[in-house]
Order: sequence, then C-alpha cells, then structure tokens
Amino acid sequence: MAVHPIEYRYGTPEMKGIWTEEGRLRKFLEVEAALAKAEADVGLIPKKSAGTISASVNKVKIERVKGIESKIGHDVMAMVLALAELCGDAGKWVHFGATSNDITDTGLALQLRDATALLEERLKKLKNVLLDRAKKHKRTVCAGRTHGQIGIPTTYGLRFAIWTCEVERHLRRLEELKPRILVGQMSGAVGTGASFGALAGEVEKRTMKYLGLEAVDASNQVIQRDRYAEYIMFLANVATTLDKICTEVRILQRSEIAEVEEEFGKEQVGSSTMPHKRNPVKSEQVCGLARVIRAHVEPALLNNTLWDERDLTNSSCERIIIPESTILTDHVLKLTANILENLKLNHENIKRNLMMLKGLNMAEAVMIELAKKGLGRQDAHAIVRGCAMKARETGEHMKDVLRKEPKITKYLAPDKIERLMKPENYLGNAVERVEGIVKRLR
Repeated sequence: MAVHPIEYRYGTPEMKGIWTEEGRLRKFLEVEAALAKAEADVGLIPKKSAGTISASVNKVKIERVKGIESKIGHDVMAMVLALAELCGDAGKWVHFGATSNDITDTGLALQLRDATALLEERLKKLKNVLLDRAKKHKRTVCAGRTHGQIGIPTTYGLRFAIWTCEVERHLRRLEELKPRILVGQMSGAVGTGASFGALAGEVEKRTMKYLGLEAVDASNQVIQRDRYAEYIMFLANVATTLDKICTEVRILQRSEIAEVEEEFGKEQVGSSTMPHKRNPVKSEQVCGLARVIRAHVEPALLNNTLWDERDLTNSSCERIIIPESTILTDHVLKLTANILENLKLNHENIKRNLMMLKGLNMAEAVMIELAKKGLGRQDAHAIVRGCAMKARETGEHMKDVLRKEPKITKYLAPDKIERLMKPENYLGNAVERVEGIVKRLR
C-alpha cells in the first residue's frame, strides 16, 4: 500500500529508480565487488575468490537480504551474508576489512553520481526553455513592478533572461559541487584503515578507481556530512529559484493582471464547484514542494554533528531527506520547464497594464530628460513628482499635465513629451542585454 505521495504522485520514474531499495542494494553490491577486486590486486584475498564475489553480486535477491535483516537487525550485514552464501568458500572474503559505512557511503556516492547527472540534464532543459522564451520576447514590452506597484517598463525577454542566468549559475554550482560529494571511502572502523594493514591506502585507491570515484582525503567511520549538507543546500537553492519563477507566474496569472496563463487542457477542471476556474496548479505545486525541500536543510546540517568517530543519528534522517529532496527537486525542475515551455502570454492584457496609469509610469523618463537639458536632477524630480500627483488626483493623462507645466515646457516641446510617454522608447539596453545572454549561454 502506497503511503508517501512520492510513491504515487510526485517524482519521475528515472529519479525514483535511483533511490529504490533495489537500486540502493545494487550500488552497495557494486562496492563490495570493487573492494574484492582491489584486495585481490594487492594480494589481500585470492584472485579466484574476488572473481567469484564479483560474479555473484547480481544473483543477490533483495527478498533474501530482507529476510536475513528481519532476524539479525542489521541491513549491511544482511547483504554481506546474502552475498557470502552465494559464493561458497569465497564467501569468507566478502566485506573483508570493511565497515558498514565504507559500503553505504561509497554506495551513496554512486547514487548521487546518477542523480546529479539527471539533475544536470533537467537544469539544461530548463535553461534552454528560458533561452527560447527570452529570445522570442526580447521586445515584448511590459510593466515593470516594484513593491507590487507598476514602475517603468521592462520586457518579458529580460525577465526570462534573468531566470536563465540564475539557472546557469546552478549548473556551475553543481559542477563545482560534484568533486566534494562524489567521493568514497574504504578506511575501516574508525578511519585508520587498520584492518587493511599497510595496504590500506592502495586498497582504497584501487576500489575507488574501479568505481570511478575519488577517495576522501581522510574520514573516521563515516564520510563527513558537510558534503551532503552542501548538496541539500544546493537542492534548496535550486528549488527556491523555481519557487521564485512560479510565484511570478502565479502573480501574473491573477485575474486582475492576467498577463500570463499556464497551459490548460481541454478537459481540465479548475474547481469542483466553480466551473469557470483556470488555476495555476502546476506553479502552486512547485512552490509548495519547494518548502519541503528547503525544510531539509536544517537536518542535513545537524547530521554533521556526530559523536566522536560516529554515531547513528544521521542514518535514519538521511534515508529520508537525501532521496526525498533529490526526487522532489528533479520533479519540480521538470515541471517548471513544462510550465514555461507552454506558458501563454496575453499581449492585450500586457499592453493594457502597461498603459493603465496613463503615462504616470513614464515619469522617470521625463525627469531624466529634464536633467539632461540642464534642470538639476533634484529639481526635475520635484517638478515631475508634482505633475504625477496632480495627474493621479485629476485622472488626466500624464502628458497633458506635463504640457501645462511651464517649468517643463521651458525644456521640452510637446512632441518630445509625446515620445517620452512611449514605453518602447525607455528600455535602456534591455534588448541588447537579452541578445548577449542568449548568445553567450546557448
């Protein structure tokens, strides 16, 4: 019976497959096989035994492992016994010299390698969707807003480009993060490698080489958890970017703004009681799940404060937060790309909102032009502000109020005021900036 929504509602099959019980077991067995090969290479165990162990890992059944665990209460030892019983005499060399976390932490690195590859793919997809949107809408002029109030004009292309740059930074962060989390260990009960004797360093080095991982510089019984805390914080950072993007979609889809709209299927229902509703449910899902992902940051940090060479307080916690955070981040990345790829822009409403203040949002353009003409910037601000307050009170168009003000007409002719009132004339280098970002990040 399914209990957690990840089992039936959230997450992609590709990412969930990495974190299943079966997937986890296979990574652990892969580590056991690599350890046996490394030990055989340096003469710690017979080569024939290492070959038998390697050939037997794929025969281990999860049902048998769980059956043994139900009796002995130790999941790693249950796996060791299940593997050993398939190896005949070679079984006595399974797990030789290793401690449980040599296997679980190194196996986790293999899971994280697969997971980060998928996350990277999702981030690249999202980046490309945003680049396409930025390029297409580089000249789609809209109302910029600060404090929830309409400000001077901007473009939808610039909005998409800003988000693109943020996603690109996450891709760089991920690349920088990988060397710190894709590491394994094979160093025994407290990190000294005593069980491997003088060959400890070589065993660890060779094991990691077989697995395609780097070895930690030093560890105790466990790989230090600052690495995984950084990973969870990375996921939280990504989720927060998606939260920000989808919050903006939700704001812009409000009925009274209605500049954008999520794709809505022909048979999709928005409300069980209000037949007219078309809700931004996908964006709301992204924002909601981002809260869950961020909530895992604190336990991830606390997992680094273990007693002495280790205790077990991190284990139960990590079994939940690492798979859950990863699966949910993958899910919301894919969902956000879908939202943006199919996002509808309502150009009539964009123009309506841009013009609704009757030129008040172009006050800065007038102030700047007056300052250029020789009127001091502060004086220009005061004069234009006075005109703006009058236009707001009377309901007149800003340009009409400006044309009646001698202090302004002394510097600006009526046709100049008309040009200053056009939003498309006050975009600075927004278009060029978007073009540069598209060219650079393709």
